[in-house]
Amino acid sequence: MTLARYASHAAASRGRRHPEPPAPTRDDFQRDRDRIVHSTAFRRLVYKTQVFLNHEGDLFRTRMTHSLEVAQLGRSVSRSLGLNEDLVEAIALAHDLGHTPFGHAGQDTLNACMAGHGGFEHNLQSLRVVDRLEHRYPQYDGLNLSFETREGILKHCSRANAERIEAAEPGGVAHRFIENTQPSLEAQLCNLADEIAYNAHDIDDGVRSGLIDIDQLRQVELFERFRHEAVAEYPDLAGRRLLYETIRRMLSSQVYDVIDATRAALDEAAPSDADAVRHCQRLVHFSPQMRSQSSELKRFLFANLYRHARVVQTTTQAQQVVRELFAAYLSQPDEMPPDYARQEDTPRAVADYIAGMTDRFAMREHERLTGRTWTV
Repeated sequence: MTLARYASHAAASRGRRHPEPPAPTRDDFQRDRDRIVHSTAFRRLVYKTQVFLNHEGDLFRTRMTHSLEVAQLGRSVSRSLGLNEDLVEAIALAHDLGHTPFGHAGQDTLNACMAGHGGFEHNLQSLRVVDRLEHRYPQYDGLNLSFETREGILKHCSRANAERIEAAEPGGVAHRFIENTQPSLEAQLCNLADEIAYNAHDIDDGVRSGLIDIDQLRQVELFERFRHEAVAEYPDLAGRRLLYETIRRMLSSQVYDVIDATRAALDEAAPSDADAVRHCQRLVHFSPQMRSQSSELKRFLFANLYRHARVVQTTTQAQQVVRELFAAYLSQPDEMPPDYARQEDTPRAVADYIAGMTDRFAMREHERLTGRTWTV
């Protein structure tokens, strides 16, 4: 496929922190993707939670399935826009590598535990995983990914952390947060594909769990529009087939909307190359109407799913598990593996160790250290 002039071209990559000779059959972004897929952190995603904890059912989304869905959506859009599909896929597959067990509950609790030690940001942790915490190669720590993949992984970053990264890597992946410029189009696309995937699969998981139902969802304009279309075409459609068809139409509509809105923005901005994209306004986006409808859906899910009493109950216990694990390892570092226990910055080592845990391993460790079992 011929890439657009404003796409990220692997041959023009800003390279790796540790220079390496080129691979004979793959470009830099393809090589990044393969390294991510073979990493330990990627395999752990299959047992890390989205909304429902890992033990609650075999068919609920995990970080692994979510990352695959983001990659699929991202590649579909990038193909239509002439962007670099391999870079999109690499960013999508790596964007959640730093997420803690127990979803956002674990992340927020670990951030609170680290309040006096530099805090915890899951996007920064994903970068830390690929830069330092993976130990697969004899020459360096991390996966030694290309600049463009690393920049896409760092989706958000506080000013303080951006300045710290910039001091160690001048003009590097955190520079855009200081200069208020944009990342590549491929990184922008992954951010939006992440949101689209979240909304769709949380509807599916929410209905599957019984916490929300199709009748409730009918109050959401984006859902009801496509439910109505599906029933008009297939009058006898009901239950899970109706849900799937509605979500499928929603996804397609959002994908086409992003393609059309982004094409219009690109035509207006007319960036000459990938570097020029950085100095434009954000170019990958929804149309105003779709943005409004997507925001309404997110508000519905927040109020009716994420704040549902059953989710809050498991969230509260997950937060307790993370807090008590942090306190236990902080007071007894030798309870962690030697690679973590012997580090000088004990709080950061504890955060790294807990963030790398799967849901079920965190629960087992909590039981081992406290003698208490998960009761929800």
